[in-house]
Amino acid sequence: MKSTPLKSKLHPRNRHNEGYDLDYLTSQVAALDAYVVLTPNGTKSIDFSDEQAVKILNQALLKAYYNVEFWDIPAGYLCPPIPGRVDYIHYLADLLAADNNAHIPTGRQVKVLDIGTGANLVYPLIGSHEYNWHFTGSDIDPVAVKLAKQLVQFNQRKITIKQQKKPQQIFNGVINSKDLFHLTLCNPPFHASAEEANKGSERKWKNLGKSPSSALNFGGQQNELWCEGGEQQFIVNMIIESEQFAEQCMWFTSLVSKKDTLPALHAQLQKLPVAEVKIIEMAQGQKVSRFIAWSYFDQATRAEICQQFTA
Repeated sequence: MKSTPLKSKLHPRNRHNEGYDLDYLTSQVAALDAYVVLTPNGTKSIDFSDEQAVKILNQALLKAYYNVEFWDIPAGYLCPPIPGRVDYIHYLADLLAADNNAHIPTGRQVKVLDIGTGANLVYPLIGSHEYNWHFTGSDIDPVAVKLAKQLVQFNQRKITIKQQKKPQQIFNGVINSKDLFHLTLCNPPFHASAEEANKGSERKWKNLGKSPSSALNFGGQQNELWCEGGEQQFIVNMIIESEQFAEQCMWFTSLVSKKDTLPALHAQLQKLPVAEVKIIEMAQGQKVSRFIAWSYFDQATRAEICQQFTA
């Protein structure tokens, strides 16, 4: 039976490069079978405008490929597309490998901080499986924090969850004086207002060939979807705050959805004693996404750090 191609150029190590094997996925999560449809060319697929179908597809993907026996999110919380999230993790691994003689550091001695981990906890669940890194996930939403802790417990993962009790802060209140991280990652709020988020939702529905709906295709709480100033201001704030923790994180990173955001980010980074900045592009279908990475350590120092945690 044909699988559903992702029509993408995913990372070579991405387990979803060949599309979705829906026969295998339904063998892992039987509930998915009720949402499988046949396309006009006879290919199995699901209706990606159906929020429940997407959620159960995620359950199947996480169980089949990442040993996540239980995964669920309540209505209204962000239901992320798994392949793109996986790509970010693999490109982060390459970022570390570039400082480590092309060898990807693995194991719990590699410390990673996920800013805004959400109720879905997808990055820590995937990354802890693929590379056995030790993740800390933070979020400002107490409900998301509670749900993320439940996912950790149900799946017996050694992931640390922290609530950010200072909503206007990013690293302050999460990174303590004794913490050392090799990576930080973030999928920042995209929109600058609720109105902008709703317009984005309408475009998603139209692209799926559906009538605009009041519900977002992939859900999402306000803090997951928008913040004042949008992703540009959020990442600028992150860059400014990162200087306080320059000696405690080897690489700071964040997804950047809008290419037009990059000049403002570069301008802010030039004001700080940053040693290196990288823009890593990732492709999925017609969409090119990217993340920005910056480090206050030069390459030689990062290589020394790598030697310490791979010894």
